[in-house]
Amino acid sequence: MHRLAQPLLIVLLALFALLPACSQEPPAAHSDIDWLPAEALDTLARIERGGPFPYAKDGTIFFNREKRLPAKPRGYYREYTVPTPGERSRGARRIVAGGNPPDVYYYTADHYRSFRRIPEAR
Repeated sequence: MHRLAQPLLIVLLALFALLPACSQEPPAAHSDIDWLPAEALDTLARIERGGPFPYAKDGTIFFNREKRLPAKPRGYYREYTVPTPGERSRGARRIVAGGNPPDVYYYTADHYRSFRRIPEAR
């Protein structure tokens, strides 16, 4: 191996580890929810209690038009706002819950461009 190849490989691997998660599923070894912002935990608790919700659109059907979540019948997914501190509007953060009652949850910080599944153990 070239004498510069090994240090370069180490740097690339370190940078790769810093990339944000863009997949639907969390890494296999990641079973907790520490990566969620505190506001998302509050929103999850509201969903599990059945409300009350601060935004009129909370609980409305999420149509999955971009097909970034597994295909399900219309009405399976519902969206909920995750407030962003300092943001005047609803912001870009959401939790999408699937099922009635919900049996799967996804978090998006970029208004549905990417999702990360929230583990079941809460």
